[in-house]
This record gives sequence, C-alpha cells and structure tokens, in this order.
Amino acid sequence: MKTDICTCPISLSSSTALKHWDNMVRGFLAHTAVTPEHLGAVLHEEPGFAMGIAARGLFSLMLGRREMVSVARDAHRDAVAALAHGGATTREQLWVCALGAWLQDDPRGAVDCMEQAMRLNPADTLSAKVSHAIRFILGDNLGMRRSLERVLDAHEEHPLRGYLLGCLSFAQEETGSYRQAEATGLEGLSLVGDDAWGMHAVAHVYDMTHDPAKGIALIDSHKTAWNHCNNFRYHVWWHKALLHLDQGESDLVLSLYDTRIRQDKTDDYRDFSNASSLLLRLELEGVHVGDRWEELADLAEARADDGCLTFADLHYMLALAGDKRHDAANRMIARVAEKAHLPGHTTHVMGDPGLAAAEGLAAFGEARYDTAFKKLSAAQPKFQVIGGSHAQRDVFERVTIDAGLRAGHLDQVEALLLKRRDLRKGASDTFSDTRLSAIGKLRNINHATAAQ
Repeated sequence: MKTDICTCPISLSSSTALKHWDNMVRGFLAHTAVTPEHLGAVLHEEPGFAMGIAARGLFSLMLGRREMVSVARDAHRDAVAALAHGGATTREQLWVCALGAWLQDDPRGAVDCMEQAMRLNPADTLSAKVSHAIRFILGDNLGMRRSLERVLDAHEEHPLRGYLLGCLSFAQEETGSYRQAEATGLEGLSLVGDDAWGMHAVAHVYDMTHDPAKGIALIDSHKTAWNHCNNFRYHVWWHKALLHLDQGESDLVLSLYDTRIRQDKTDDYRDFSNASSLLLRLELEGVHVGDRWEELADLAEARADDGCLTFADLHYMLALAGDKRHDAANRMIARVAEKAHLPGHTTHVMGDPGLAAAEGLAAFGEARYDTAFKKLSAAQPKFQVIGGSHAQRDVFERVTIDAGLRAGHLDQVEALLLKRRDLRKGASDTFSDTRLSAIGKLRNINHATAAQ
C-alpha cells in the first residue's frame, strides 16, 4: 500500500492521484488557492476514494454557509457508500466518521475522530491541521495547544514540520505564551516560507503585545508567505489594517479596506467578519466610514437565517446595527431566540452567549447604551466559546467597553479594561490607553460636580 506525504498508509492506487493528494495536503496547510483543484483531480482520478470525498464534505462545513451543509451531506452519503466497497484504511474511515459527527452538530465528535487518526500516526499533519481548524471554530485554545504538543516529536524530521509549527505558534499565542509563539512561528517560516497561518500567528503576537511596527514589518517582509493564498490573504490585510489603526493611521486603514480587504465583495463569513469588525473599530475611534456599511448590511440580511455559526451571526449583527437596520436586527434576534433551545453544539452557543450578545449589539446600534452594556457584559465571560481568535473577538470586547463608558458604568468598564490588559500580559494598546484616560477624566468631572 502507498503512503502519502504524512507517512500515512493510503488506499489510492494511482500514482497520479497520490501526487495530487500530496499537493492538496500541502495546499491545505498553506491556505493556497489551488487546494480545491488538487482535491478535484484526486476524485476525478479515483472517484471512490472515501477520505477524499469526506475531505470535500469537511471543507464545505468549514465555510459556515447554510447551502454548503447539503453539499457536505451528499459527500457523507457518497463516502459511506465508498467505504462499503472495502479497502479503506482506518484513518480514511475515521475521516468519514468525523464528517458524520459534524453533520450531527457534534464538532467535538469530529475532533475526536481526528485525534484517533493522530494516535494511529502522530506524523499525520493533515489530521492535526483539521483538528486544529475545528478547535479554532470552537474557541478551544487549550485543546489546540495540547493536540499539537502531543505530535510535535513525530514531526522532528518531517517535510511538513514547518506547517505544524505554524499551528503550534497560533495555539501558543492564543494561550498567552507570546514570546514562545513568536519563536515557534518564525522557526516554522524558516522551514516553509509559504506558511500563511504561521506568519499570521506571529502577527497576532505583535497585535496582542502592542508592537504594531514590528507586526507591519513582518507582514510586509513575508509576502511570499501569504500572497499565494485563497481568501485568507484578505485576513492578512485585515491584520495589517489593525496594526495601522493602533498607530492612528485611519486614512491608510480605509484605503486598505477599499482596495484589499473588500477587494472582492464576497459573502464568505470570514471575509465578512474582517470587514464588519474593522468598520466598527474605526467608528469607535470616531472615524466616519461613509456608506460602507450598506454593502455589508445587504449581505447580512441575506445571510441572517444561516444560523451555522454564532461567530458569523454576531458579525452579521454588527453590519445590521452599523447600517441602522433595526427591523432586520430584531428579526435576527427572534431567529436566534427561537433556535437557541434546540439540541446540539451550535444552538447551545447560539443561546449562550449568542443571544445576549446579539441583543447587546442591536441595542448599541440604537444608542441604548445601558441595555447594550448589560447584555454584552453578561455575554462577555463566554465570548471565547463563539470561536475565532482573541483578535477577532476583541471587537465585541471593545463594543462592550464603549457601551459601558457611554452608559456611565466606569468601575465595571475599568475592570474589563484591566482584564483585557492582563490577557495581553500587561501590554496596553491605544484603545485601552484612550479609554482609561477617558475614565479618569469622567471621574474628575464627577468629583468636581459632587463637590459643588
């Protein structure tokens, strides 16, 4: 039996199919635009390859789009039928099981299948990356790190070691080991120069440790790590925009928004979250964003019934609130409330903290700041479980803080700011500095008023 680039036994019989499979693996790890083409070539060559069919289904679910669920269900049906013909390896069977679990709204079950595959062969970088990706969607930062640390030794002399280090760097950053994450990510880049995920992990470090100049220099000097990417390149541009915003360069940020981040006006939730969160960050800093909300709000209305990911739903709500589409926002809240008590992981997160967060964002858009703060601060301790990264979820932290400031809850807001700074190991960015300064000024005013 042949083995693939991960040193795993594989039931592909064609050398051509195996070559495309190995290219698909590398492409998936590097977030390249040609990854689907290689997977398509594998299945054209060997249409009964169950793991390849399951990969199509799993990758479809990662898109977080309602219409892709039926694509994933069809893939699962076809993969199960392919398994019935025999010859599949245990790893290949586990991938089909993972797809089935996720389709039952049990993404943790899908992770368990990937972890079983990694126990079969700890050098299985592809299964490690998929486990990492699903845990990222779940907000499972500790699980991401433990999973990768378990298989690190098996990648000592591995051709894909650099990509694994990129994932580990991100997990280290998300668990607060910033200096370690920086070193791990840069080591990975030295091994595989096209590792967009690892490069972006180091950019996260510089964002969280308030070193925007270093982050900008990293992105500018490693374009070969991400200019080959699929839409992930828009996310890298988003990171660059955040770093420039921290330096107060709002005109440049708006230019990046128009020419890079929204270069292609897709409704992919990942692209959408880049855009909506950046516009709101700009508005919180007093920057006028013109009519840019309109395009996003149109897409948000069209996607408001998806209900695939709370992370996506809350970014749709940002756009509805930003464009003052209060009726559409209320319809979305009603949908979330209706689905929140159904069984399953997605609906559980939708109910808590999703519902309170959505209500808070809608209230913020209506300038009902006291309600917004109460709802958002109730949701805030559980923001982690909506998935994504600290940098992505920080937009919700910022709205919570600004709602509290506008409502006059100075002590509670100060506590949130200090907690936010603790997450950054004491680093205080421009956002924190300006809000803490505002709290000091408001307290002086209050004391002066009380003394009169």
